[in-house]
Amino acid sequence: MFQARRSLFVASLALFASLTLAEPTTMPTTALDHVVKDIEDKDHDLSQYKGKVVLIVNVASKCGFTKQYAGLEKLYENYKDKGLVVIGFPANNFGGQEPGSNEQIQEFCSSKFNVTFPMMSKVSVKGDDKAPLFKYLTEKPTAGDLAGEIKWNFNKFLIGKDGKIVARYESKVAPEDKKLIGEIEAALK
Repeated sequence: MFQARRSLFVASLALFASLTLAEPTTMPTTALDHVVKDIEDKDHDLSQYKGKVVLIVNVASKCGFTKQYAGLEKLYENYKDKGLVVIGFPANNFGGQEPGSNEQIQEFCSSKFNVTFPMMSKVSVKGDDKAPLFKYLTEKPTAGDLAGEIKWNFNKFLIGKDGKIVARYESKVAPEDKKLIGEIEAALK
């Protein structure tokens, strides 16, 4: 019995030593230092958008704010040639309002709202299983004064050309909002 415990202790000590001596993992320094999955479950490296202004939005198909898809698409169409990228992240965290599969979400977005901006795979934006990008966007060490849990669908995070969070907007702020558009135009300069 003593020999078995001793062997287990030695093995645990060796594992601990290997973990503490391993190369440190690089923490993302900007929102655009993340690799996520797109709606077709392929890796999508957000660093390709460095030098552009990015609007990240947690979206849902069965929400009172779902009509904002139309405004997001219009915003994307109006500003994409100037350097704006809108990215939708479906999430089912609020009232089960995004119950569909990635395929169903993609079909809904294209057939109902003609969405052409990039859509990502469904993620969690709060709770224990919160996606790393949304941890970055909502937690104090990286989001600073803009930190705080997402309260509902269609929260918007404006990311500057340098990958840093410029502004954050709650669900009720529509894509057509003059303040939001003004901040986008300022970030594009």
